[in-house]
Amino acid sequence: MSPTQPLRLAVVGAGPAGIYAAETLARTPRVKSGELTVQCDIFDAMPTPFGLIRYGVAPDHPRIKGIITALHRILGRGDIRFIGDVEIGTDLSFEELRERYDAVIVATGALKDAHLDVPGVDLEGSFGAADFVAWYDGNPDYPRTWPLTAQHVAMIGNGNVALDAARMLVKSADELLRTEIPANVHAGLRDAATTDVHVFGRRGPAQAKFSPLETRELAHPHGVQIVLDPRDFEQITEEEWEAIRADKRTDQIVQTFLGWLEEQRRREAAGDEPTDAHGGPVRRRLHLHFWHRPVEILGEDGRVAGMRFERTELDAQGVLVGTGEMLDYEVGAVYRAIGYFGSEVPGLPYDERRGVITNDAGRVVREGEPIPGVYANGWIKRGPVGLIGATKSDAVETIACLLEDYDAGALPEAPDRDADSILALLAARGVEYTTWDGWMGLDAHEVDLGAAEVDAEGAPRPRVKVVDREEMVRVAREAQSRG
Repeated sequence: MSPTQPLRLAVVGAGPAGIYAAETLARTPRVKSGELTVQCDIFDAMPTPFGLIRYGVAPDHPRIKGIITALHRILGRGDIRFIGDVEIGTDLSFEELRERYDAVIVATGALKDAHLDVPGVDLEGSFGAADFVAWYDGNPDYPRTWPLTAQHVAMIGNGNVALDAARMLVKSADELLRTEIPANVHAGLRDAATTDVHVFGRRGPAQAKFSPLETRELAHPHGVQIVLDPRDFEQITEEEWEAIRADKRTDQIVQTFLGWLEEQRRREAAGDEPTDAHGGPVRRRLHLHFWHRPVEILGEDGRVAGMRFERTELDAQGVLVGTGEMLDYEVGAVYRAIGYFGSEVPGLPYDERRGVITNDAGRVVREGEPIPGVYANGWIKRGPVGLIGATKSDAVETIACLLEDYDAGALPEAPDRDADSILALLAARGVEYTTWDGWMGLDAHEVDLGAAEVDAEGAPRPRVKVVDREEMVRVAREAQSRG
């Protein structure tokens, strides 16, 4: 493409991976100096920006939610245009993007649950944790209600998503009123029959993928008792203990477990009634189980009635093996929180085994050859691993490839260079897309809804999410017409 023309870039996905990719390009010295001009549009299937931060993080995580402040600042500058409520593959084809942009970065993330390959996984009452997260985060594409009729629940997984979902199941719904949860989610959690949530991991306490902060937060909710099995810690070898003490993060997590276990033993020895971490009465229990490999979800009359596990251990080489000891638990629901999985993007090569767009360092490739001008970033590029901040370094690699191709003249020049051509096409099709002005209007509307309500302590709520998609678009479009 001609060096005198602006580089027209489309980013598909307005979550952290997409926004960081656009920002990484905008902050390169050649763009900041004016040597290279960039026109960037970010598309999202949601009417709102921020992706995983808005619809994939537990509402009681204000620290992580605070990342929205940084993302908001980037999109609010005005040099990156947000176009929401547009589905690539339905409202627009990928080829129509390529006709109007010199380069396209796909950052659609990973939204599906990874498959748990055990008998009974399709029974009624077997859920993907990602779907549950989407429900309690007010994702407009999910049902307004969630079946919370089981008293005993199994959560399969030893990562932060498993902890988030488990915490939401045991936490008092009124404690969540200090967050942005919608009314339908509060009502569902308030009326839930849950009394016991069992979190199961294949490996031991030292191999849990929790963060120290997430672990400590488990004990914060009022009315929740943490229950541990001493046996899970007795089978840790001295060699393992040395490795635990040598790793600060792991040591913090295990020491937190040991503190809870010591208090549990003290109370049992004294014959004291169990309490929550604040000394109050127990309303729900959160059981942490380690060394459990899922074998089968047990059913009765077509729905979940229990879960079978095999006890595991590490052999002399440190390899996880089964012991042959089977354990059954009576549960009425099972949640699979063993990881996320990316979805196909129409028109692009897809690795079905890994759940990613086929790529080499961010360059999307088909049959081993790069597709000129097409890139990937974030979880759809490398799989659902790493924390949100990892997408920043990921974006550096992807943008480096893009600029290398630009310098080599390998980017195809978009034939349609009218910056508003894509908006005209959407309008002609009757697609009521949303813009940054629309998001600002919806943002203010949600904050106003929160200010009109109070939490359990009488303080105004920070915001209340609008869940209905039509209502979201209506509020956004009204703000756009005023702006």
